[in-house]
Amino acid sequence: MQGLAQRVTAVRPDLANSDASFGEPAWTWGKGHACDGESRRRRLWFSGDELVAWGWACLPHRVRRSDGSVKDVTSAYLADQVHPDHSELVDEVIDWYDGVTVGIERTVVAQAADEFALKRWAAHGYETDPASLGDTGSWIQLNERDLDDVERPVLPDGFRFRTADEAGPRAAGQAHVDARAPSTYTAEGYEGVRRTPPYRGDLHVLVEAPDGTMAASTIMWLDEANKTAQFEPVGTHPDYRRLGLGPSMNGTCGSGDQLRTRHARTNCRPTPLVFPQGTSGGSPIGRSRSAGTRGGRRCSPRTPGMCDCHRSGRSFGCRRCAH
Repeated sequence: MQGLAQRVTAVRPDLANSDASFGEPAWTWGKGHACDGESRRRRLWFSGDELVAWGWACLPHRVRRSDGSVKDVTSAYLADQVHPDHSELVDEVIDWYDGVTVGIERTVVAQAADEFALKRWAAHGYETDPASLGDTGSWIQLNERDLDDVERPVLPDGFRFRTADEAGPRAAGQAHVDARAPSTYTAEGYEGVRRTPPYRGDLHVLVEAPDGTMAASTIMWLDEANKTAQFEPVGTHPDYRRLGLGPSMNGTCGSGDQLRTRHARTNCRPTPLVFPQGTSGGSPIGRSRSAGTRGGRRCSPRTPGMCDCHRSGRSFGCRRCAH
């Protein structure tokens, strides 16, 4: 799945779905395989020995959060990716998804640039969610910038950068939970992320506050084939927001020499992205659009990565408001 992400990124980065980027499968599977495995269905399509398409359906399930609350997710959501040279498989992906979600309200998010896929989803009865359209709509945009001229990151007095290797798994995991509380993220989930091949503890960056709290964190997913580094997720403890910690973490990629990368990427919501240290968020590559629902009411604006919790100021990483 990550190899397919690299191949799509190399030829048509605007068609790389937001849940199918190089780091996303590792993050999603790693943190959720233990607790969400029974509610996930996956299908792979091959051409010879090469993976050319996949679908990952998230079915209705119950989630437990760090504050003890429980939430029932009653609809289904599809993450998927089809290589542009095998676009005829889009119909097979749709048929498979419909088959495992009979009688359930279901949604999918496609790239706005993927006109073929949007037409095929519409032909199968899916409607575009109007809330996903326009500059103020509910969408996720992938931004990219080169690393030729990145200012040195500067932290407020008393704060310092740490890596997950230095801080340890307990502190690194707690930093993610604190940034998204209440969260479904657990120590077991973090161990799953750590075991995925592309994860590197030295590229899991944290900011430590003067009192020892891990005030912010992000994971850099290094795609060596395309010489890019993706930041996902990025989050800041609510007590330490508006201090520029997020942009400073993104700036730790420096000139890219230590990572041997040329570009940095991150997803953003409609609020303008600052990356890093007050500079531009880079050039937009692609924007997602909700392809709506079938078998239920119209899709709400709460598409993955842009639900009510994000509008209230929390950061990325949720799946249908489940965090």
